[in-house]
This record gives sequence, structure tokens and C-alpha cells, in this order.
Amino acid sequence: MKRATAPARPLIALGAGLAAVGTAALLGLPSLAKAPEARLTAAASAPPEGAYWHTRVLLKRPEHRQVGSGANLYSVVQQTLIEEWTAPDGRRWVGSREAGAYPQSAADRAAWRRDGSPTKWTRTANGQTVSLSTKPAKGHVTPVRGDNTYFLAGQRLTYDEVQRLPANPDALKSWLTQAARVSRAPASAVDRNVTSALPSLLHDLPAPKEVRAAAYQALLTMPGVSSRGKSVDGAGRTGAAISIDHQQTGQKDDAIKVTTDLVVDTGTMLLLSQNQTTLKDGKVFPNKTMSQTVLEAGWTNAEPAVPALP
Repeated sequence: MKRATAPARPLIALGAGLAAVGTAALLGLPSLAKAPEARLTAAASAPPEGAYWHTRVLLKRPEHRQVGSGANLYSVVQQTLIEEWTAPDGRRWVGSREAGAYPQSAADRAAWRRDGSPTKWTRTANGQTVSLSTKPAKGHVTPVRGDNTYFLAGQRLTYDEVQRLPANPDALKSWLTQAARVSRAPASAVDRNVTSALPSLLHDLPAPKEVRAAAYQALLTMPGVSSRGKSVDGAGRTGAAISIDHQQTGQKDDAIKVTTDLVVDTGTMLLLSQNQTTLKDGKVFPNKTMSQTVLEAGWTNAEPAVPALP
């Protein structure tokens, strides 16, 4: 997709009355083809509440190839801690640390014990090379080089522009739709792009709480999205559950189905967890299944450092 990259744009007003006004008319643009970028209102933005917007995520991925020997075959789950620090000027650091693999289920744990309870694996049951260990790695933290902006729906935004995103659900959804279109997203993919962008406002970007609330409410109106009541995340926290059924194109008889399940703290309007499950012919496709628990999201003055173990 082509991305708009102008650093300081005069942005459009998308207010609560947008539904009654044509988008092109409101923008003052003759057509999308002539719109170089999606625009936001030039209002004063709130100052940052810390030195960095910080997220700390525990990622779990089942290894799709079994390990073990003989009749003692079992599956293990890889754990990775990922932390990001983003300064208001867009400078970013990423920390990563392998947190140790473990047998996936009770049956896997029993097979692992029968296999001698190994603490590392260099070969799968099929003889393929892997590098897995139950022991955490040392980890590292590095600065991210490149464009010091925030990426959303094909747009590159400054901190101030993130602060000025619409705090009305309809207006926010309309802005994201416009952003996807001017970023050259195919017409058939615009709704999918908007649905994918909304959860990122719940933790990835330093959006104000009012914008996060609008993102949550807008997400519930998107195709394929449904509310599932209350749920508990991987850290034992309770939040509102949302399920997203992703459309798959080019598949026959729904052979592949991808579902993303979110748990959101509706008090802080922050994402608690995000789990993705892929079914192929009705069976779980391990290589495309993962879970992410957002252990922390918010402002901090603590300097970037190697992720600490949970």
C-alpha cells in the first residue's frame, strides 16, 4: 500500500454530524483520487503523561512440530516477552526476551516427563532443526531506526495527530475508512483494514482515553465483530470479550477460518489480550495460532531496558 508521509498536515474535521454529510464534501476534496492524505482537525493536543508510551506483551506460540522421541511425542509452547518504548517525537526502542518453552497440555507434560524432562530441544520428532529451551534467554533492547511517526491505517501520524484523532465512534470509523482509501487499499479490503486498525488504538498508539473508547465502540459495529460478554485473559484479569471473524478470500467451502479474540478493560479502555486461532478444515492450524497478553500499556518515565521476566 502507498503510505501518506507528509509530516505536518492540515487535517480534516470529522465530527459527530459526519453521517449526515458526504465525506468528500466535508473534506472539501473533489474526489478521493485527488486526496493525498487523510486529514485531522488542527486542535490543541494533550501533553504526554510521561517520557515514553510503553507496552509490555507476553507472546505465546505453539511450536507446530512435535518434539520428543519414540512414543513420547509432545507439543511445546514458546514464550517471548516484547516491550516497546515510544517517545512523543516518535523515537522508538524494542526489547525482546525468550521466556522459556513449556509442554502445551497435561498430556504433553506427561509425555515430556516420560521423555526424561529435557530442558532444551535442537531437533523435532521429524529430525528438523529447532532451537528451544525451557530456560529464559538474556534478551536485548535496541533502538528502531527509520521514520519517527506512528503508523495507523496506512497513514504516518505525529504524536499531535494521534492526540487529535476523532473521539466519536462514527467519526473515527469514517476517518479510518478515508485513510484506508487514500492509502490505496482495495475497496474490498477497506472494512478489514479498519477492523485491524481499531485494536491498535487500544494499546499500540498513545491515543487519549476518549479516542480509545471511541475505537472500542466503533469496533463493535464492524462486520464480523461480536461481543462475547466477560472473559478472563492469560494474566487472570477480567474484561469485555470481543470476537472478530476474519473474512478469507479465495477459499473454498470456508476451508480456512481465522478468529481473533480480544479482552478489553473497559475501565481504562486498554487491551488486555489478543488471541488468534486459525482453523483449517475445522482443525486448529498450530503454525498460525498465537496469544498475546498485554501485561502493561501506558506512560512511563522508566528508560528502555532488557525485558524482565514475569
